[in-house]
This record gives sequence, structure tokens and C-alpha cells, in this order.
Amino acid sequence: MTETEVDVVQQLEAAVAEGPAALQRFVAATEFPHVRGRSVTFLFCGEAQEVTLHHWIHGLPGSLPFRRIHHTDCWVLQIDLPPKSRMEYKLGVAMFGRGTLIRDPLNRHTARDPFGANSVVYGEGYAPPDWTVEDPEARKGTIEDRHVDSPVFGDWRPIRVYRPARFRESRRYPLLVVHDGFDYLSFANLQTVLDNLIHRLELPPLVAILTQSPDRMHEYAADPRHADFLVKDLVPQMERLLPLVPQPSARALLGASFGAVASLSTAWRHPGYFGKLLLQSGSFVFTEIGDHDRGPVFDPVVKFVNEFRRAPGRPSESVFVSCGVYESLIYYNRSLVPLLQETGMQVRFREANDGHNWENWRDRLREGLSWLFPGPLWLVYE
Repeated sequence: MTETEVDVVQQLEAAVAEGPAALQRFVAATEFPHVRGRSVTFLFCGEAQEVTLHHWIHGLPGSLPFRRIHHTDCWVLQIDLPPKSRMEYKLGVAMFGRGTLIRDPLNRHTARDPFGANSVVYGEGYAPPDWTVEDPEARKGTIEDRHVDSPVFGDWRPIRVYRPARFRESRRYPLLVVHDGFDYLSFANLQTVLDNLIHRLELPPLVAILTQSPDRMHEYAADPRHADFLVKDLVPQMERLLPLVPQPSARALLGASFGAVASLSTAWRHPGYFGKLLLQSGSFVFTEIGDHDRGPVFDPVVKFVNEFRRAPGRPSESVFVSCGVYESLIYYNRSLVPLLQETGMQVRFREANDGHNWENWRDRLREGLSWLFPGPLWLVYE
């Protein structure tokens, strides 16, 4: 801890000692969480008997205790956070043996997911990429609600179709199929990302089909029916509806977590049908010996990954893999990369100082998509 970092806490303690007005002035003049180098200082002011930091960084204790300042209602905690990190968290506030998790009242940065929202702290050197923010100069694509009839599942499935700006029926477009696509729209700014990257010529204009399973924890867990649904129901119907390039080299699958498992297992069961894969924080749990410790929902995943590791074949031509170093899945993703390379596929792997969350996946989209589908800008400069 440097002298400057110590001074933040010393100034805080001095302000607390002076009284509420001095504390209010200090907090108004200082951004919290306070980031300086690798040190992050959190502050909570309010009635509590215990305050803890709850985070999702694998390898650290799940909750870290704050220290009360001078028997007041102010609590402080300093942690070490590597540069260019994102960390999502909540505060645990306990009174009379009962605790609740809340977002940090002093932190204006939040990240949303299907379960709500978390506070998020940015390590030194990290900022949300500008291509994830709406660009007023970028022409906007369109999103249309449709459905796919599925003989495989014996029902119909809602989908959304992204058409790029200046879409023309007279052209043919590459196809990107997105697992959990509705969530990618809501929590990873997918439409804005596509609009911006196409506008900047980093991606060619493409069509994205956004899928959303009603039972993802089973269907995405390497269910062969899901693979057949994509290959026998979804893509053929989309090729009849839209002017798509019919070659496998123009088709890609994208998915995160169980969606990455669904992407890889589909390509493995139908090798060569999708020429490109983008796998984010894949739940690629496997066993060398004995049982896994992830619960019964992972049983079919482990069975598939074990089978894949024994006989990977050549599922696709190119695969982009990303994972956060703060995830418990980092070991499995790192272990998978050499095996993918041995198949003869083109492989690119990226790690990030982040966890298992939507903004991590959002931040990797530019490199992953533009590597799989290089736009005119990359074709000129590379």
C-alpha cells in the first residue's frame, strides 16, 4: 500500500472524526470506490452491525469484511485489484443477525443481468469500450420478432432477426446464430455492438438470428435435439426467408456459458455445418478421474466434454474462445484450447481480468466477431 493510498483512509478517518459535515464534504469530493493503482477503497456509511463485500472472483473468499471507523456508522475496506479489471459486487449489510445484499449506494456504475443488477468497480486502466455505446453516426439495423417451427422439438420457438442497416434482398449475408440472443441484446448491447462494428467497417453487414431456449439448462447441455433443431429447423427456414450465403464458411455460432457448450456440441455433432464458433466462458467441465462437483445439471455437459476430448474430430474451421481469469471455468477453457488447436482449426484465445458476466462477454465481441468475420477495414490493414 502506497502513502497516497494510506492517505485516502487517513483523510476519511480524519473527516469522520471532525463530524458529519466534514464527512459529507469529503465523500462529495472523492469518488468511491476509490481506485489508486492496484488498491480499491470501498466505503459504506449507514446503520449496520456488520458490512461485507460479496463478489464473484474465484480464488478469493466469497465475502470480505469491512472495518468500522471509530465506532461510527462508517465502514471501510481496501482490496487489491489488478489493472484493467472489472469486478461486480454487492454489499452485505447485517443487523441483529439478519443480512441483506444491496448495491453500493456510493457507486454510480452498475451492470445488469437476468437476475437484477450489481455494482461494478473498474480497475485502473479499464473503461467500457466506446464501440459498446450507441454512436449517433452509425446507421441502426432492425430487430424483428419471428418464430421457427420445430419438428425436432414438436413446437415452435420465438426468435429475433437482426438485419443490418441498408439491408437489401438483392445481397447475400453471412449468418450469426446467437444462443441466449435476447439476453445478449438486453445485457451485452449486442445490437449497438453490431451497428457500430458494421458502421466502422470492422464487420461486414451480417444477419443475426437470436434464439432463446425455454429450457436452456437442459437443451444447452449438449442435448442432441438442440443441435438438430439448429441444423434441421432453424437454418433451413432462415435460408428460405432471408438472402443468406449458403456456405458453412459464412455461418457462425455464438454462445456464453451453457450457450458455448451448445455451440460446440452442435458443431461436433454436425461437423462442417458451421464454419465459425465464438465460445465465451464455456462451461466445459470435464473429469480425468472420479466425479465432478458441479451438481447433476452438469452431468450431460461433463459426459459430452469427456467424449469430445477423446474424439474431437474437426467441428469447424475457426473458433474464438474467451474466458475471465476470475472465473472458476478458466482452468477448463485453458485446457480446451490446445485440443482445439490439434484438430487443425484456427484458434484464437483471449483472457480478461473479469468474471462470469455479460459485460465480460460484451467486451470480447469486437475481437471475436471481427476475427471470424473480418470487415473491409481489417482486410485492408491486415
